[in-house]
Amino acid sequence: MNNKEFISALAEKMKMKPNEIQKLIENFSTTIADCMEEGDSLTVQGFGSFEIKKKVERIVVNPNTKQRMLIPPRVAISFKASNVLKGKTKQ
Repeated sequence: MNNKEFISALAEKMKMKPNEIQKLIENFSTTIADCMEEGDSLTVQGFGSFEIKKKVERIVVNPNTKQRMLIPPRVAISFKASNVLKGKTKQ
């Protein structure tokens, strides 16, 4: 399912216009990004939780050239699905 199909399906279920759903999704993702930017974690009951994970710097080796490179530290967003969501997807 691509983005357009997702928005259409959600609009149909919520009996809303697709452009309203698009704005809703944009606001949802902006709010999550703002929360993550502050360093907080976010838990949406029945859906899952988003949290910041800090990756430490590391050294990797290119297998072709054997050259060593330093990968700088970075921040990644982690998502963990709730048990309710996991239960709905198990067949």
